[in-house]
Amino acid sequence: MLKHIRRRQLSASTQFPDLDLHPLLQRIYHGRGVETPGELDLKLNQLLPPGQLLNADQAGTVLADALASDRRIVVIGDFDADGATSTALVVSALRAFGAQQVCYLVPNRFEYGYGLTPEIVELAAADNPDLIITVDNGISSLEGVAAANALGINTLITDHHLAGAELPLADVIVNPNQPGCEFPSKNLAGVGVIFYIMLALRAELRNRAWFEQRPEVNLAQYLDLVALGTVADVVPLDRNNRILVAEGLKRIRGGQARPGILALLEVASKDPRTVVASDLGFAVGPRINAAGRLDDMSIGIECLLSEDMAAARSQAARLHQLNLDRRIIEKDMQSEALQILAKLPLVEDAELPVAMTLYQSGWHQGVIGILASRIKDRLHRPTIAFADGDEGEIKGSARSIPGIHIRDILDAVATRHPGLIRRFGGHAMAAGLTLAREAHDDFAEAFVLEVARHARDVNLQAIIESDGELNPEDFELNLATELRFAGPWGQHFPEPLFDGRFSIVSQRLVGERHLKLVLAPEGVDTLLDAIAFNVDLDVWPNQSIAQVEIAYRLDVNEFRGRRSVQLMVEQLVAV
Repeated sequence: MLKHIRRRQLSASTQFPDLDLHPLLQRIYHGRGVETPGELDLKLNQLLPPGQLLNADQAGTVLADALASDRRIVVIGDFDADGATSTALVVSALRAFGAQQVCYLVPNRFEYGYGLTPEIVELAAADNPDLIITVDNGISSLEGVAAANALGINTLITDHHLAGAELPLADVIVNPNQPGCEFPSKNLAGVGVIFYIMLALRAELRNRAWFEQRPEVNLAQYLDLVALGTVADVVPLDRNNRILVAEGLKRIRGGQARPGILALLEVASKDPRTVVASDLGFAVGPRINAAGRLDDMSIGIECLLSEDMAAARSQAARLHQLNLDRRIIEKDMQSEALQILAKLPLVEDAELPVAMTLYQSGWHQGVIGILASRIKDRLHRPTIAFADGDEGEIKGSARSIPGIHIRDILDAVATRHPGLIRRFGGHAMAAGLTLAREAHDDFAEAFVLEVARHARDVNLQAIIESDGELNPEDFELNLATELRFAGPWGQHFPEPLFDGRFSIVSQRLVGERHLKLVLAPEGVDTLLDAIAFNVDLDVWPNQSIAQVEIAYRLDVNEFRGRRSVQLMVEQLVAV
């Protein structure tokens, strides 16, 4: 679907005269809601204090008591990159604080499903734990917490997902999105929540003079994990999250990253000295996620926990191969999904349905989330992809568009049609659910109707927000470099994107589906390298097309020690 380019309204005046910033960058910041120079101060001392996070201090007390009594602790993680980084962080930090008996379990998504289920509690109980800590999950685990309570196991729930109508009866719940929590940043990822709890634990241990007999733990050493999990989970990068990500990236660039992250960057051919947030999101995160999608997330966690570079390289190689396997599975599933869409009674002038549901027996349960995301991006419609689950069930992964809160949609469907959805949970933009297989058609109809109720005031035309057209003098390496490192850029704080008309000097296909271009801006003699990924092979390359309108990012290409400006094309339209 061709996206409409809409230019942001950028102020023409200089917003921050006291800062040594390119005028274009100042206007870009202003277009992202930055109103004062102080908002660009991303030092650690600007972080929101842990005391503002409801129950964080109480969690610190519970953990300090557990350390003092040498209690057995089991961490229950989640099977995505946020869950993996959260698990690695809390296990590493607790051991550094002096915990002698701490281990972790990650539910295999194909056997146990999501979160702290009674089955996982039973599995954890084999180790006779005194305390279960959930990371990046647990806010909806009513039955699991009840099972732990029945066995006399204390529970600390740490999560960031939206809470349901009822909370689990845990000893402590820390979640910025739980009722009654007034923490100003509701956008913490799971790894951010557990990092804050570790800050609260350290403060409590200081009060108990814990560090008189041992060195105090520098929690900044875990910020590479916090940055990775935050970016990979695609949570909005408000100022607090940008501080966490910026400080984590600073450590990675400075050679202070843990071996696992360095090894993952290595297999992705990324230089840690120049890493940016998008490298974590598109290169490192998917390789960790591949373990949870296709195999066992403990592979990713062990890679992140590794203190030996040789071991980390071996684990990163396994994750890299799993990611290659995931791409093959995804490609086949996407082809099947497009065939399903092609059979829908749609004609060129007809509107698409307001929402899409797709199900194919044999689809891989671990890859449907990516498939839903790809179709959502292609059609700009809320999309749910289903795969076979347990006997008689199908499991769905939902992805949404701005303005359609997907978890609220599922909640509304469940309210209007009791029993139709067996389980669900998630965020505004992503969610998961389980249905009886025979309920799919009824659910699909109810889902589309509910989205239609909520979509009346939502623009269903896909939009590219542009920062405007660059001046001829802006196509230069220093500005491209400044923009690259000026973020961190990410969700709700997007990387600068521009648009304009260019003449094509040359074009050729590289890597099967990617178009390499040499472009000339209108009225300028400058020649610019550009690349457009995954182009429509029915259209490109086309030597008869002389001019294009493109949406693009101004980036830096490094090849054999040479650095040059390169345009990363987001949309390519023949003129």
